[in-house]
Amino acid sequence: MHSCERTEPDHHTHDTLLRHRDPDIASAPPRLRAAHEPGCSTRTVGEAGSREDPWSGPTRGDGADNGHAPAPNGDPLPDVANTPPPRHAVVATPCKELPTNLEIDLVRATRAIADLLDALRIDRGGEGLADTPRRVARVFAELLTPEPFEATTFPNDEAYDELVVARSIPFSSLCEHHLLPFAGVAHIGYLPGERLLGLSKLARVVTHFSRRLQVQERLTIEVARWLEAALRPKGVGVVLEAEHACMSLRGARTAGSVTFTSALAGLVRDDQRTRAEFFSLVGCRP
Repeated sequence: MHSCERTEPDHHTHDTLLRHRDPDIASAPPRLRAAHEPGCSTRTVGEAGSREDPWSGPTRGDGADNGHAPAPNGDPLPDVANTPPPRHAVVATPCKELPTNLEIDLVRATRAIADLLDALRIDRGGEGLADTPRRVARVFAELLTPEPFEATTFPNDEAYDELVVARSIPFSSLCEHHLLPFAGVAHIGYLPGERLLGLSKLARVVTHFSRRLQVQERLTIEVARWLEAALRPKGVGVVLEAEHACMSLRGARTAGSVTFTSALAGLVRDDQRTRAEFFSLVGCRP
């Protein structure tokens, strides 16, 4: 896997960046276009050492409608993908990608954790461990129940056509291989079409998909696919960087090692200038 060196952009001070693409509009802010350096590509699927992007989903230009592939977990994409909202409406669409009303059997989970501690020859007779099985069961129930939210979108009446980027969104999830946590930050950007997404929803969609047993590669792709389906933007870019407890606490014990994954679509993937700008704004370069 190719590594990414984290760098701070030298021309932005805020983590949420709104920019205008058309240099011919008199009111547009000065262009702060990044140099045409290659994008930061990290292997998330495919052969070792590949510089291909982790998601080769549909690309979109103006007015294009190429359809959408199913989500990686086989679930259908949100209903909003096939029912675009009215042009000038503010729309709040419930996110239905993952179930949010899971009926977790806490009694059975508590008993199973108690059995696990007994199998590990841990004496549960002490006061500190007496209620541990119940506490652990509730922790896992919380971490594995996706938070519901509504995707609020607004009409792009001003025809804003520059990248919208939110940097350093904190997230954590559980590795499905070892049930150990991995945590880090997400950087998300999209090139708007007719709809704009409420900025807080960029954080909520990451949290939503994090509340399940995950691998970082799939989490990256799921966030990107959801944005594509919900917004129909001209392009999407998602970068996740995280430290995995399964690497830092056991096995190789490489504390401080950070894993980068990326998923790109549309013009953020196919247009070299937009791709380079996105990676420059999130502070990532080869």
